[in-house]
Amino acid sequence: MERVLATLGHQEPDRVPVFLLLSLHGAKELGISIQDYFSKAEHVVEGQMRLREKYQNDCIDAFFHAPIEIEAWGGEVIFSDDGPPNSGTPFIRDIQEIKFLKVPKVSESEGLQRVCDAISRFKSRIGNEVPIVGVAMSPFSLPVMQMGFDKYLDLMYLHPEEFHLLMHLNEQFCVEWSNAQLAAGATAICYFDPVSSPTIIPREKYLETGYLIAKSTISKIKGPTATHFASGRCLGILEDVATTGTAIAGVSALEDLAKLKEKAQGKITLLGNLNGIEMRTWTPEKAEQKVKEAIFKAGRGGGFILSDNHGEIPFQVEDEILMAISDAARKWGEYPLT
Repeated sequence: MERVLATLGHQEPDRVPVFLLLSLHGAKELGISIQDYFSKAEHVVEGQMRLREKYQNDCIDAFFHAPIEIEAWGGEVIFSDDGPPNSGTPFIRDIQEIKFLKVPKVSESEGLQRVCDAISRFKSRIGNEVPIVGVAMSPFSLPVMQMGFDKYLDLMYLHPEEFHLLMHLNEQFCVEWSNAQLAAGATAICYFDPVSSPTIIPREKYLETGYLIAKSTISKIKGPTATHFASGRCLGILEDVATTGTAIAGVSALEDLAKLKEKAQGKITLLGNLNGIEMRTWTPEKAEQKVKEAIFKAGRGGGFILSDNHGEIPFQVEDEILMAISDAARKWGEYPLT
């Protein structure tokens, strides 16, 4: 925890912190299916505790999967044998249905309560040794699962009244869900907001939508947040993101870490940006090279946490590569950097 807090304060701790976000790999550790793994809080806790011990991770990843939120709204979750669960058919089939939506209560959602149970168990086992990171989808990005990308873009550009109503409902949900995780023992909330990325919408649209929504929502979350763009670019809006009240930006492998660090210096901590998709084909030597490059570009002066670029390392990445990343971070991330 001290290592991470020093980094967030833009100081150099003993070494660069490492967040290996392995939400799916706990199922491998326990030798069970991904669906069975997420069916019980104790499975996730045991899986993540084993992973932390194995790779000496500097956080606990309390994330289950994104559509667990859609399940709370009455939607469908589709499980995969070797990848993250996905949301099923969007439950908002017509824009006019937004007027009749009711915000689900976190206390009445079996799935969300399972996550809170896991967080409480993490807290009782690990205390304040490392940060426990909860996750909430941003009000601005959740509609991709609620109604589908095409309808959501139509809503955003062509139906301002219904758009603002959905943002209002989603903000209520996001705030309640985030604060429930913090009350259960989470140290911070990862605010997933890929739709705000310039990969998806122009900065001008972001400033009048996702940016204002983030400022409002984050101000109501009763703990620190990290904003993640889930592989989306953020260089063009990084200085804007730093003024939303968030402490960390999850950055893309599609952008140069050195340029990101130049803009972020003293304003916001960077999290990233190892390419999780390419990671599936790395050798241990390649993994070490990529870790060295990332630390060289962003490690000096603190304000950098080594991680993947998406917020979830693919199920197909082998243990050998994860261990190589962990070992390389300890070998090359010790301060002062040389």
